[in-house]
Amino acid sequence: MAGYPPLSFPLMVQKTPSPRIGGGPVSAERQQESRRRQAAYLASVNLSAGPKFSYPLTTLPRPTGKATRVIYTEYDLPKRTRQPHDVVVDSAGMAWYASFGEQILGKLDPKTAKVTEYPIPLLKPKAPTGILGMRFDRDENLWMGMQFQGGIAKFDKKTEKFQTWSLPPELNGDHVQINQVSPDRHHIDGKVWLQDAGTYTVLRLDVASGTFEKFEPYKIPRPNVYDVIPDSKNNGFFLVMGAEEVGKIDAKTGQIAIYKTPTPGSGPRRGMMDAQDRLWFGENRSDKIGMFDTKTQTFKEWAPPTPGAWPYDVTIDKNGDVWSGGEYNDRILRLNPKTGEFVEYLLPRQTNVRRVFVDDSTSPVTFWVGSNHGASIVKLEPLDGGK
Repeated sequence: MAGYPPLSFPLMVQKTPSPRIGGGPVSAERQQESRRRQAAYLASVNLSAGPKFSYPLTTLPRPTGKATRVIYTEYDLPKRTRQPHDVVVDSAGMAWYASFGEQILGKLDPKTAKVTEYPIPLLKPKAPTGILGMRFDRDENLWMGMQFQGGIAKFDKKTEKFQTWSLPPELNGDHVQINQVSPDRHHIDGKVWLQDAGTYTVLRLDVASGTFEKFEPYKIPRPNVYDVIPDSKNNGFFLVMGAEEVGKIDAKTGQIAIYKTPTPGSGPRRGMMDAQDRLWFGENRSDKIGMFDTKTQTFKEWAPPTPGAWPYDVTIDKNGDVWSGGEYNDRILRLNPKTGEFVEYLLPRQTNVRRVFVDDSTSPVTFWVGSNHGASIVKLEPLDGGK
């Protein structure tokens, strides 16, 4: 498994160009030790040591009450190889997706189910293909993290043309993996934040000059710095999945500050900054939703009533409800942070929930998610009237 990147799957197999552990390339010895630890763990939870599992197998409860008052619509994509890791909806109601294992940007018209796809340029022809993070800038142009291609792409919706930026050679080894890009506030100072999952560092692009700055919050071996999200002043806040920390890079001074979540080993993974400069995120390893108030520097956490969600991403809607999704149990979480009440909507089939998105232009709001395992896009419409 270590020889294949996460974007590889049976219908489209790709190989990892360069193994890395703890923020950089690794020797064959360290790679073999990692494999031994993984094999030992798998042997401890399978049936290799006896005819029965050492733990009980239980089923999760069925949805009841508000969780049953919902409409699901599923839109099939053109090919089974499509893995819509990120799905976002623009102000015209078009749903955009990026394929996790292919150089493809797609647009879905929910009214007609028509899909239009655009080929994304290659930066490294011999490297694995595929897109992970995708976000809008203020003008609703789409920016994408190009993973092993070692750069980022911008799609201008008006001209339907791409612009790409490659990391400079000294930062662009085979192990580089640009997963996240955040252009949300680049209109403030002309700079865009991004993250490299190959080195667990944070980068910043000056759009006008095309130059990159590198920030290293940790020394090697580094924990997994998974996402970077700007606040209203375009300071870069990063989420550390490999620890229990949220970090801040001051946009003007470059000074780095680290804040620890209340729960040890929480694994902050991905999220968004709201209009009050509160950072909402999934605590992927502690099975919670987290919030960091960047002004007061305080945290709050909420645990879903049904364990086993392991939230990946979090967003907040216009009513103040917070949405996330179970990466492994296919339940969409809707939290009222004032009361602590959760609603858990069960998706129709196995989805592998990643990026979550809420369209605030509808009433009630509409939830969108890509089905990485189903080559489809899922729309969820709650029927409780909203607020």
